[in-house]
This record gives sequence, structure tokens and C-alpha cells, in this order.
Amino acid sequence: MMKRLIALGLPVLLAAWPLHHALARDDGRYANSPLKAWFDSLKSGRGPCCSDADGLAVSDPDWDMQGTHYRVHLDGEWIVVPDDAVITEPNRSGRTMVWPIKGSLGTSIRCFMPGNLS
Repeated sequence: MMKRLIALGLPVLLAAWPLHHALARDDGRYANSPLKAWFDSLKSGRGPCCSDADGLAVSDPDWDMQGTHYRVHLDGEWIVVPDDAVITEPNRSGRTMVWPIKGSLGTSIRCFMPGNLS
């Protein structure tokens, strides 16, 4: 009986996951932004950054440079931004942004777009 419930539940769970994931990625609040297409096209050496809805704006006290590398302060810790995660094209939004990926081994940075450090 338990095997049958698991066998029936797993496909339902897997079928529902992509829909939930898609809804979580873009809730539509930036649909009319003039920068939406630009944000959607952003990518680093680690792949597409997704969109503005997926990134986090970072205030000046929460990012800086350590030697020749950027770092960001997220969830109480400083994380060094890998060189291949830095977006090298001009920042059209003006805001410093980071696209973190949280996993079982901690937080990694998929994309980082520096602003003007004051």
C-alpha cells in the first residue's frame, strides 16, 4: 500500500514542481518596466541571471571589494563573488544587484552586477 502511495504521489509532486517554480520566478510586477528585456537578457559566465524579480538589490554597506574581488554580505556572512559571476556590461539600472543561489552547501553567487561604490 505504501509503495503504491509513493508511486502515485511522486509523479504528482514532480508534475506540480515546475509550475510552482515558474510562478516563483516571475510574479509579473516588473512586466511593464522599460528595463525588463534588459534584465531578462543579463548573463554571467555562470549562465543567465534570470530577471530583476530574481535578483536582490544590495545597499552600499553590504558590498565592497576585498583585494581584486567583489564580495557581498548576505544572511549574516560575507561571500566572495567569483570572477565569472560578475556581469561586465554597463549597469543600466544603477543599483548593485546580486543573484544568489542557496543550497545545502551554503550560498553561491550566480550573477553580480556592481553599482557605484560610494
